Amino acid sequence: MSSLSYHHRFEHGTDPSAPLLLLLHGTGGDENDLIPLGRKLSPGSTLLSPRGDVIEHDARRFFARLSEGVFDPAEVTRRTNALADFIIAAGKHYRFDPAILTSIGFSNGANIAATLLLLRPETLGSAVLLRPMFVLEPPQPPDLKGRRVFLSSGTVDPIVPNNHPIRLADLLRRSGADVTLQTVPASHGLVSADLAGARDFLARRPAVGR
Repeated sequence: MSSLSYHHRFEHGTDPSAPLLLLLHGTGGDENDLIPLGRKLSPGSTLLSPRGDVIEHDARRFFARLSEGVFDPAEVTRRTNALADFIIAAGKHYRFDPAILTSIGFSNGANIAATLLLLRPETLGSAVLLRPMFVLEPPQPPDLKGRRVFLSSGTVDPIVPNNHPIRLADLLRRSGADVTLQTVPASHGLVSADLAGARDFLARRPAVGR
């Protein structure tokens, strides 16, 4: 896979103090899906939004699954490394430091954002994980000191088991991250409380650097 082979959108922001956002869509989405969400959560931010390059039943994803909620660690690792390499290459091409990136990931996008933190932490500074699952136990704990992570889960989500966000938050905390776990009375779709929590998280973080 060539360094910038992910089809993507890159949009320059209007506010140099706003975070640079990496937008990672859910199953069936594309590089356009989360642009409005990024603009709503952080007006003025520069946006990088890649398109998942795995197709499952005509729906795009960032990694394949064996069945609903069942993942192949080798597949997840390979796709995570490919996306991490893309982020590094995009940083060189668009002249930004990946260490200042904040990911906004939904569903499958949240899952690969989490595995980026666990397997390739140099590619993210912080993360907003909306409806994440516990996908992968890393071979060794990463050093996530200085990283901030916000997770938002739904109490009646039929896709994400209730214990998955808790397990993921615990793993991230044990790895040194500053973790906020929010639970909202919702299904898999996003509600206003998700957006309010994410917006507050973004507003409280340093504009650049760690």
